[in-house]
Amino acid sequence: MGKITGFLETGRAAPHRRPVAERLRDWREVEQVGADSREQAGRCMDCGVPFCTQGCPLGNAIPDFADAVYRGRWEDAYRKLAVTNDFAEFTGRLCPAPCEAACVLAIASPAVPGGAAAPHGGAVTNGAVTIEALEHAISDRAFAEGWVTPLPRGPSTGKTIAVVGSGPAGLAAAIHLAAAGHTVTVFEAGARAGGLLRYGIPDFKLDKAIIDRRLAVMPDVELRCGVEVGVAGRGPTWRALVDEHDAVVLTIGAQRPRDLDLPGRDLAGVMLALDYLVEQNQVVAGERELATHDVRGKRVVILGGGDTGSDCLGTALRQGAAEVTQIELVPAPPIGRNPETPWPAWPLVFRTSSSQEEGGSRTFGFRTTHLEGDLPGNRGRLVALHGIAVERRAGQLVDLPGTELRLDCDVLVLALGFTGPSAQPLVDQLGVRLDPRGNIAVDRDFETNVRGVFCAGDARRGASLVVWAIAEGRELARAVDRSLRSLR
Repeated sequence: MGKITGFLETGRAAPHRRPVAERLRDWREVEQVGADSREQAGRCMDCGVPFCTQGCPLGNAIPDFADAVYRGRWEDAYRKLAVTNDFAEFTGRLCPAPCEAACVLAIASPAVPGGAAAPHGGAVTNGAVTIEALEHAISDRAFAEGWVTPLPRGPSTGKTIAVVGSGPAGLAAAIHLAAAGHTVTVFEAGARAGGLLRYGIPDFKLDKAIIDRRLAVMPDVELRCGVEVGVAGRGPTWRALVDEHDAVVLTIGAQRPRDLDLPGRDLAGVMLALDYLVEQNQVVAGERELATHDVRGKRVVILGGGDTGSDCLGTALRQGAAEVTQIELVPAPPIGRNPETPWPAWPLVFRTSSSQEEGGSRTFGFRTTHLEGDLPGNRGRLVALHGIAVERRAGQLVDLPGTELRLDCDVLVLALGFTGPSAQPLVDQLGVRLDPRGNIAVDRDFETNVRGVFCAGDARRGASLVVWAIAEGRELARAVDRSLRSLR
């Protein structure tokens, strides 16, 4: 596959990123497709077992499309990738690349999913093949050349399906259900389709024109935006939706935030991460004029060290925050791969996101104890965060006496993750059953306890990766199609 000696002759070259000083002045995408895709694709080895394909939830035939890129057969590369991945333009920008963690070349230098850490644009010998960057390059080339077209539609089945939610799981399900000949309507609560891809992910990671060009080549699917099913005055009830369609697909995501139950939580200046990100995305898109959560000139603390916290960091830096500190409860992960996550498993290692390389500071192993306001009794506006350092002992986080700290701040952003879907209307109106974690419970065919109602993506599995959402949307479409055809 590729160049049989490529991995011996060429080091891993990380994706190109625009200079920090330049990208902080705008909201355009940070990562750019480089000119070395062919050379990097040539590093793919002739592995007896392609662990990269096993590490990918979609089962992408990675060696095959890498070989095609190396040989200059770009359209062939796209066709091979499109068999399993409907949205390579999304995964090529947003996926953390478990395929790269499983690459055989990552064994020797497993500090990050792609191998050893290195400055962006620099080479790393024996680092994993840059699979994510190849997907980015292939998808952009395919759109530019006009190779991306709607899936052909099969003979009409006469069945109608409502897909609620237009994120990656919903769009993947809609595409394949329409291709199977069903009449599909997608309902989206937001003003425009895309779900969290549009409103939760900043433009510097995913330019929204990327979503729009995908929607432009959707098959014959009706999109109804600004419709919030189950909410009076905003859309039909869940019962009405079920009664009017042969099947209902729930791809509503998992947007119920994990909150902070501490003294001072209600102080002005404390906000949820998704509220902060959605508002700024609306400003960039021109859907609103000003951001009420603008942090220009303010001291900002972000609780949460994951992707959402990093997105908030990049947003705060672009808004012109005076200081930004990102705090994570758990101690810092190791630089190298932990023996508890041996190759080809996804490793818990120290990572630096594009936003974290742009500025701000990071603190690990710190537990927030309470928030301080400018009025007595922790009232008024936020002025400081109080906490204490922690360390892990026997699997538990333990406070370290004498490490108490007061941190001045004007804004606190809670990026603590998500606890599941906002499913109470479904429970009240349809009697949909939830699992012990609060996610929507389904059987092996993605069907809920309510006949004809199916669920996939984050609403079923909890907040997860874009690649898992796409994979589940595709699987669900097959299950729904089988179910409807068995009823004919």
